[in-house]
Amino acid sequence: MSTFKGMRFLDHYLLTLWNSTSSGNVKVVELAESLNLSTKQTRRKLSQWQEEGWLTFRAGRGRGNDSHLQWIKDVESNYEKYFLSQLESYSIEQVSKLLLFDWSTETKQRLMTKFQSKFGFHQEGQDRLVIPRFYPFLTFHPLKAADVHSANLVANIYNRVAVLQEDNTITPEIAHSWELTNTKLTLYLRKDVAFHDGSILKAEDVVQSFIRMKQDVIYAELWKPITKITSPASLVVELEFPNGCTYILPLLSMMSASIYKEISGHVLGTGSFFMGENSEEKTILHAFKHYYGERPLLDTVEFIQVSREFGNVYYGAHESKEVGTFEVESDSGFGIVVMNPFRQSDIARSEVRDYIHMLIDENRPQISNIHPLISENNSGCLIGHSKPYSMPKLSKPALTKPIRMRYTGYAKDVSYWLMTILENAGIDIEIEEVSFHDALYHDHLKADADIFIHGEIFELNQSFSYFNFIKNNLSPLRKLTQSDTYLQKCIRAYDELPFEQWIGHHLKIEKYLIENSLCIPLYYSKRQIPFSINLMNVEIKHFGYVDLSKLWMKPKF
Repeated sequence: MSTFKGMRFLDHYLLTLWNSTSSGNVKVVELAESLNLSTKQTRRKLSQWQEEGWLTFRAGRGRGNDSHLQWIKDVESNYEKYFLSQLESYSIEQVSKLLLFDWSTETKQRLMTKFQSKFGFHQEGQDRLVIPRFYPFLTFHPLKAADVHSANLVANIYNRVAVLQEDNTITPEIAHSWELTNTKLTLYLRKDVAFHDGSILKAEDVVQSFIRMKQDVIYAELWKPITKITSPASLVVELEFPNGCTYILPLLSMMSASIYKEISGHVLGTGSFFMGENSEEKTILHAFKHYYGERPLLDTVEFIQVSREFGNVYYGAHESKEVGTFEVESDSGFGIVVMNPFRQSDIARSEVRDYIHMLIDENRPQISNIHPLISENNSGCLIGHSKPYSMPKLSKPALTKPIRMRYTGYAKDVSYWLMTILENAGIDIEIEEVSFHDALYHDHLKADADIFIHGEIFELNQSFSYFNFIKNNLSPLRKLTQSDTYLQKCIRAYDELPFEQWIGHHLKIEKYLIENSLCIPLYYSKRQIPFSINLMNVEIKHFGYVDLSKLWMKPKF
């Protein structure tokens, strides 16, 4: 089960049996079902546990006769003592696997409390923050980070030439300044910016990063106006766009436009942290001491894999549960219902889409019953700009077949909520789960669905993020924007429209999508993370996550 000594002592099947079966008459078939093993495997396990002194087992003689099981030792009590001894001796990512066992509720609560003390801020010659992680990071490559967890990692490892702020201002990062005309952007790069291997960034590294993004199938559409990327002099990069590109600087500020280079399969950045380890058990970031900007005050940040039941409070290691906390709330995106007018089914008819839209509109106020951190979204994707609307009462149209829904894991609860609403209105539903990866990269899965719920979270500046949302090749609206003549015309207009005027244009597109029951706003989502009051400089940055490079902890006096 594990590589460190003694772990074989714990068998999760034995603990499961202890918590599901009392001493007395038993049927091996039922035990096997409880353990999710074959009867042959179960008999072998029972024999092993009897030899180890945990129980006695007497097989029933003759068909239909019960067997008898008698417990000798308290399995959970012994396992708990072992867990606590290992917690003091071994790394927490190894011990965390034991929390996945089938403990009783009371024991698991005790173990979680003990385990909690291993997280937070540590000073052991270095300032180290240990954070629980519910899922492994899928990637830390800038061009492949399509989920927000991976993007949060990218934000700490790489830099871009410039950063588009929430208020539309653009601030320098790797580029210290630039000159912009209607057809050309000239970037002037900082001197002595080091990659994480110690090599110095050159203009050619920036050029290559941009070329790779331009050639990437996901971002190719965004880069179409840019025809030439060169370096005419040391630490100078030029981008040419003969027909104009009003969003050139916002484009270069995207997380996916981070500057990197690849050496022997390793991806290197210039950011304030560098990747020390990334595995199924943990991810470790180390402060980059030669960072050209402001060095992080933390030396190390460790993300340790834990189960979803684990709390997410960031305590200091020297603190107790009595230490005060404060809640940091950030936006965690929005959810939309996308209807597929291209499928040869009832959903292609506008009256069917409108009727489903009406049912959603009528029931949206109850969506917060699913989870307290989601709330109804009866306006749109652009917070502070989208306007509330309502649907008129409509009659139910005739349907020839069940409506087909597909969903990914993160949208399961909301999808089943919507399915119940539609079924209560007399609409038959076929529902199927697909993986996040498949939903993201395989268009045919969406093309074969009538309805799917999509969750989206914007990077930092929602105006450019909305543009990217409707135009990039991973967009859930991709087929629609490439086929609908009205939407194509609207999207082409961005090439000439000043960035400052984009919000009004976004709203025009959003209104069309809503009025035609193609993209229906459903919910807003929030994220709340409680932090110790001794953790300083907590700032929300990209994708609603905390900026790790700014954190520090008050030392214990």
